[in-house]
Amino acid sequence: MARAKANGIEIEYETFGNRADPAMLLIMGLGAQLTLWPRSFCEGLASKGFFVVRYDNRDCGLSTDFAAWGPANIPEALRDAMGGKKVTAPYLVSDMAADGTGLLDALGIDRAHIVGGSMGGMIAQTIAGVAPQRTRTLVSIFSTSGRPGLPLGKPEALAMLTALPAGPAREQLIAHGMKVRAAIGSPGYPAAEDALRALVALNIDRRWYPEGAGRQYLAIIASGNRVELLKTVRAPTLVLHGEDDPLLPVECGRDVARLVPGAQIQTYPGWGHDMPDALMPTLVERIATFCKQAKA
Repeated sequence: MARAKANGIEIEYETFGNRADPAMLLIMGLGAQLTLWPRSFCEGLASKGFFVVRYDNRDCGLSTDFAAWGPANIPEALRDAMGGKKVTAPYLVSDMAADGTGLLDALGIDRAHIVGGSMGGMIAQTIAGVAPQRTRTLVSIFSTSGRPGLPLGKPEALAMLTALPAGPAREQLIAHGMKVRAAIGSPGYPAAEDALRALVALNIDRRWYPEGAGRQYLAIIASGNRVELLKTVRAPTLVLHGEDDPLLPVECGRDVARLVPGAQIQTYPGWGHDMPDALMPTLVERIATFCKQAKA
């Protein structure tokens, strides 16, 4: 892995494949480190002829954090947003989008296929809307436009966004992490317990930092929806969503696809809000085929 200075911060990133191939920027979701993009997914896309870049968003993993701003008060922010008041946040989704294009600048990449999952999908959508010259294609994975009135996720999955572990010990953090993964995971692609534990432990040992996830959540609330922005996207767009997503129901993905002119959508039964190993070959093939065929 490596680190780049971009958009006034430092961003931890990792690359796969041949630098001469078309670039593909992978942007992960809320509190999710770059390691939540499975290595098999990254290597699979690289083997299809893409120079793949995955990175830690600001306030996550080994990229610059915003600890000096203090912890986010999510209940207060939600009340303010519902009451029509301005929500104060240390940064917005648009700033996180500028991090992505800033990383491309640091790597000397003019244009890239922009692939985002969950909150990363919101960031990717924003890049496609505000920086079309940098966007070859847009792939929005289990994400949303943020349109008011869209179906809500299951209460037990939504509760995991703000749930805390029983204590600070490593085993308590792992137990909490496995509970989170179980709540948002794919019923049709259940993970083996040992593999799930290894993934959770990897991310905890790399950096356990829920405060950053809180500020990222605050940024989402403060940024509002992307309904009008998505109508302006001209990059070839593919929406991928699980039909059994307990966090962002499949209608959220369908809404994104309806808003972006000419967007394609593919939904998968049994897929939740994660990146199960068993589904990786299918997703790699679908994304690679779309990006190669798209006239960007």
